[in-house]
Amino acid sequence: MRADSPDFIRSTQASYDAIAEDYAAGFPDSLAGRPLELALLTAFVDLVRAPGAPVQPPVADIGSGPGYVAARLHESGLPVFGMDVSPRMVALARRAHPGLRFHVGSMTALDLPDETLGGIVALYSIIHVPDDHLPSVFAGFHRVLVPGAPVLLGFQSGGEDGRAHFTERFGQEISLDFYWRTPETVAAHLTKAGLELHSRVLREPEGEEQRPRAFLLARKPASAGA
Repeated sequence: MRADSPDFIRSTQASYDAIAEDYAAGFPDSLAGRPLELALLTAFVDLVRAPGAPVQPPVADIGSGPGYVAARLHESGLPVFGMDVSPRMVALARRAHPGLRFHVGSMTALDLPDETLGGIVALYSIIHVPDDHLPSVFAGFHRVLVPGAPVLLGFQSGGEDGRAHFTERFGQEISLDFYWRTPETVAAHLTKAGLELHSRVLREPEGEEQRPRAFLLARKPASAGA
């Protein structure tokens, strides 16, 4: 991790390193049995595929965790790599999906050239990003996407924005902030970053979930005049 990484990145990294094994064992594939999430991922794949494009740029699963989203994108035929702030999570993803590429990195400092990604999926990873860092994160997404490329976000939501701090999970000592936001709040940040909102979905809590799940699909404009 870079020496100038924000404090919240360092605490997020340390926290997920501490719980990585238990997290991966408990959530090996959080998309299994979730038809809505799978349908949205299919919609993302369809948006990525540009008709007649000779070469498909890779897509990035940002906050890839155990790697199950990247694996599903790979199964759909897309070139994909995963990125996570936790080195331990990256190691577990590589072990679970040896044919795929995963590396350590932060969405706050994307080490990628301009306009090189064909899409970005970030499911439940912006939940650890403070409000004042969201504009630069989404500006980074805009920078690295090719024109017309989509973004799929998933995050906990509710009637208003909020924050919680956790000091323990899976019996491990952590220091982790969780932010929940309304779809309107996140959509406004996406728009300010130059990304066009395609659709928004809000799912009610299921099972042990305590908050609704929000999903936003957005796209980088296909041209400067779009």
